[in-house]
Amino acid sequence: MATSFKSYLTQLEELLTDYLVKKAPAIPNNIKEAIVQFAPWVVLVIFIITLPIVFAVFGLGAVFAPLSFLGGLRVGTNYLLTIALSAVQLVLEAMALPGLFKKTKAAWNLVFYATLVGAVQNVATFNLGGLLIGTLLSLYILFQVREYYK
Repeated sequence: MATSFKSYLTQLEELLTDYLVKKAPAIPNNIKEAIVQFAPWVVLVIFIITLPIVFAVFGLGAVFAPLSFLGGLRVGTNYLLTIALSAVQLVLEAMALPGLFKKTKAAWNLVFYATLVGAVQNVATFNLGGLLIGTLLSLYILFQVREYYK
């Protein structure tokens, strides 16, 4: 099962490379280099600034999770799903941060997986705007700078 899942991810990566790198307009090289150089620092600063907020959200999220079902099953399920998938996304991005400074392919893969988790979250919560705009833009930028990660 693990090898088939990995092969699906490889096929998806190849498909996205075809559309987002070969067929889409390219970002100029100087902008790609700036993204690769400064993005890890921006992510680190944002993590540090938002860490107290993240702890508060997850703490209050645990307290208010049962109350979210008062709005209905769909609201409660979306709330729990959003909290859980956001936590997974946050952990994947935090794990990728040291490798992003070193420009490793493994770190790029973790950011790719975090983006896919975000896409699943958008689909599961019926957030089509986030799916179309946020996920596609993230994937476009991610695949444009992929060549810099070895």
